[in-house]
Amino acid sequence: MASSASPPILPISNSQPAPDVTTASTGSISSPSLAPVNTPAFRVFLSRLQESIRRSLSDRRPWSELLDRSAFSRPDSLSDATSRLRRNFSYFRINYFTLIAAVLALSLVSHPASLIVLIGLLASWCFLYIFRPSDPPLTLFGRAFSDRETLLGLTVITVFVVFLTSVGSLIISALLVGAALVAAHGAFRVPEDLFLDDQEPGGAATGFLSFLGGGASTVGRV
Repeated sequence: MASSASPPILPISNSQPAPDVTTASTGSISSPSLAPVNTPAFRVFLSRLQESIRRSLSDRRPWSELLDRSAFSRPDSLSDATSRLRRNFSYFRINYFTLIAAVLALSLVSHPASLIVLIGLLASWCFLYIFRPSDPPLTLFGRAFSDRETLLGLTVITVFVVFLTSVGSLIISALLVGAALVAAHGAFRVPEDLFLDDQEPGGAATGFLSFLGGGASTVGRV
C-alpha cells in the first residue's frame, strides 16, 4: 500500500520593507515637505492675496456708472481736467486698476512667448528665492548656491529679460496704454454726481496691495 500523501508545502515569503525614497543615499529625491509650494509662507501669501483681491473687487464701482455716456463732457481747461482726474481716480480707483490689469493681460496673451518667459521668471523668483527655505541650500548641477548667489543670479536674469528682450517693452507699452485710457476717462468724466464722502484717502489702494505687506512680513529668510 502506498504511503500516505505528504502535506502540501506552503510558500515562504520573506517580505522586505520598501526603501524610503525620501531617505535614499543618492539624495536625488528630496522630501515633499521641502517643496516651496508646501511651505507655510507660500500658503499664507496665497491666502492674503485671495482675500485682498476679493475685498478690493467688492469695493469696485458699477461699470455702468463708469461708462455712463451722459456724464462725459469736454473739460474747460487743463486745471479742470486735472481736478476731474483726481476726483474720478479717488472714486473709480479699483475699476482703473482692473482696466490696467486687463490691458496688461491682453497684451501678454497676444504674445505667448513673452507670457511664457514672464511666468518662468516669476516662478523662478518664487520657488528659488522668496518661498524656498534657506536650509538646505539651493543645489543645481551638483553645486550648492547661497542665498546671496541665488539673489544675484535672479537679479541678473531679471535685468536681462526686462531690458534686453521684448518682455520689458511689452509690459511698459501695456502700462502706458492703460494709463492713457485712465487719464482720458478721468479727464472727460464729469464727477459732479459722484459721492466721495465715504471714501478713505488711499484706502482702496492700500486694500488692493495689502497682500504685499503681509507677504513681505510673513516671508522672511530663515
